[in-house]
Amino acid sequence: MLDNLIGPERPISWVIQFWPVLVFSFVSALIATSLCKKIALKFGIVDKPDNLVKTHKGSVAYLGGVGMLVGLTVGILTGIYNIHDLQHFNSAFTWLIGVLAGGAIACVVGLVDDIFNLKPRQKILGQTIAGTVLVLVGIRPALYYPLAFLNIQISETAEMVCGIPIIIIFVVGATNSLNLLDGLDGLCAGVTVIITLAMLLVAVHLGTWGFSEVGDPVRVIICLGLVGAVCGFLPFNRHPAKIFMGDAGSMLLGFVIAALMILFAERIPRWWMASIVVFGLPILDTAVALVRRFLNKRPLFVSDRGHIYDQMIDRGIPLKKTVAICYGLAGVYALIGLVMSQIRTRYALVVYIVVFVVSGIVVWRKGYLKMEGIRGAIRKKD
Repeated sequence: MLDNLIGPERPISWVIQFWPVLVFSFVSALIATSLCKKIALKFGIVDKPDNLVKTHKGSVAYLGGVGMLVGLTVGILTGIYNIHDLQHFNSAFTWLIGVLAGGAIACVVGLVDDIFNLKPRQKILGQTIAGTVLVLVGIRPALYYPLAFLNIQISETAEMVCGIPIIIIFVVGATNSLNLLDGLDGLCAGVTVIITLAMLLVAVHLGTWGFSEVGDPVRVIICLGLVGAVCGFLPFNRHPAKIFMGDAGSMLLGFVIAALMILFAERIPRWWMASIVVFGLPILDTAVALVRRFLNKRPLFVSDRGHIYDQMIDRGIPLKKTVAICYGLAGVYALIGLVMSQIRTRYALVVYIVVFVVSGIVVWRKGYLKMEGIRGAIRKKD
């Protein structure tokens, strides 16, 4: 299995040409986040504690998501400059601009929600519009391959039509999952870095095998741009946070991660499956929140303090240790996805099912599906 980690088509040094993406995205996000903090405080764009769900002390600036968007934009534009001589430059350019445009839409929708408090259906509509951009630029899952595995034939037109709802589901699911995970200083941003680094390793692996002339550089550029942008934001978001990413940031990160997962669905299903498992912690936390609310007859889209990380805090685990534990869990899911991406799809699928079943059993046995005491505190919406 290890013999197949580096392919014969491109040397591992192939990825070095994209290093400016990481550097420029990091530096620009660092500067932009600092400016956004000052702007947010000046104009009163802050998150105030409510002693129920928002338990931080004092008002904290928003607009961190805008700082990350600036970093991602600079990173992707730098990547475009570095692939100007690519044979399929036009296609790669279209995909990169499409991801950037969709991310910008998601970020703006989140920013409007941070300031004016949108209703859940309005947020989902905005996320759907952002996901539609991926459809328009031709980023969609290749359903032919998994269906062929099941001996099901599908036309190109039908494949394209069926791919649309899948894209929307992934975008809406990922954006809301990271939104729910954004509850502690440095948590969402740090977990996103871990997830993206794992996806970067898969992207580099595929690149050495010449998996796709268009998809290989696009995946690497997006991963590097996202890691740089989030790392530029993290110094300001570590406990005690000086700025929050807000819905603008969580929706931006969720959209880009969703776009990456769709990009990994370009051909063989196992890479798509691996990227989903790498995203395991946000999926687990969202599933726990929804199942717990359902079992306790609470509204599904009403915020509370029952997330996995909240319950750790309520059980006496210090904030920094809770964040570190979540980083570790994210790393475990990422490692499982990376390792299983190297074995045959049918065997990997069995392992993935076992992983999520075991995760569910542990959550249940540890009492994370209960809602009692402060964990029942709610407010109007997520």
